[in-house]
Amino acid sequence: MSDPALCLTGITKTYNTGTAAAVEVLRGVDITLTKGEVVALVAPSGAGKSTLLHIAGLLDTPDRGKVEIAGADVTGASDRTRTVMRRDEVGFVYQFHHLLPEFSAQENIVLPQLAAGVSRRDADRRAQELLDIVGIAPRAHHRPAALSGGEQQRVAFCRALANQPSVLLADEPTGNLDPATSDTVFDALMTLVRETGLSALIATHNMALAARMDRQLRLDQGRLAPA
Repeated sequence: MSDPALCLTGITKTYNTGTAAAVEVLRGVDITLTKGEVVALVAPSGAGKSTLLHIAGLLDTPDRGKVEIAGADVTGASDRTRTVMRRDEVGFVYQFHHLLPEFSAQENIVLPQLAAGVSRRDADRRAQELLDIVGIAPRAHHRPAALSGGEQQRVAFCRALANQPSVLLADEPTGNLDPATSDTVFDALMTLVRETGLSALIATHNMALAARMDRQLRLDQGRLAPA
């Protein structure tokens, strides 16, 4: 059996505000994502879903527990190892696209590949392939300001997958869009995920979108349960 794409074991996280009682945000969370699996993370605001995603993506560290990505235990890894792992194995998508405004859609997808040592020719080819999958290849040379909200978010998806990661982490990726655009953009995201075969953990308030994923988990009071 192959290693899971993402495995979180016994993850706990407590925040000390200094002026109030400590807040235990995560209480022994366990998640395993098999390769090619798309999992919805459903949680009310303030439940800790962003903290969990940041720990899974090596942007934060747990107080206790273990983080494994693509079979590698990276719980106590050095900053350099964590940076390389984030670049090569993890893709992020947020509610807001965070595209670089001075670069075109294609260039936004090319840049992370160049940082990873990919040639410009191969990076351009990969960018075009991804933009074609999400249906906006004709918009490749437009800057973000010339794109609609749905187009901007599709570019953000492509950028997140540019380096062919093992895991995609998405925090309310359609939360800033109207319902019709949200459906279109989510379709594009699922097409990308299925075409590339990676695993995805997607936080969403939208239960209709969550129902279209392989399974649903609910985070409430620091613990996980089936949604």
